[in-house]
Amino acid sequence: MLAHLIEFATNHYVLSGSFVLLLALLLAHELRRSGRAVSTRELTSLVNGGQAVVLDVRANKDFSTGHIVDALNIPYEKLTSRIVELEKHKDKAIIVVDAMGQHAGSVCRDLKKAGFNALKLSGGIGSWRGDNLPLVK
Repeated sequence: MLAHLIEFATNHYVLSGSFVLLLALLLAHELRRSGRAVSTRELTSLVNGGQAVVLDVRANKDFSTGHIVDALNIPYEKLTSRIVELEKHKDKAIIVVDAMGQHAGSVCRDLKKAGFNALKLSGGIGSWRGDNLPLVK
């Protein structure tokens, strides 16, 4: 099968090259639209400096098992109806945290449309745990 793929790519190099280029452009566009990813170190620095607020978009039961100190919890499914709760934080960056990074991009996109400065934690709460940083219950 791999031999057929290589043969196709070499016989149709313009088509294959165009596909790779369009795929790369699509990925770059989606990554740019969904907000900049920050590391756990950057998150800590921004929050400690009073420049950011953490928004945890996991379900309430997941949030209660452990979350970042002072994080706000608005589940992903309820964000559109509860976005007004974030208005008082419009002057700060909102750092979106989810389980593994799967919903943060779309949440950031929605927040940007609403006029917020939205960032996402790279790797979600999994990267926070992976760096052995504290969680509160």
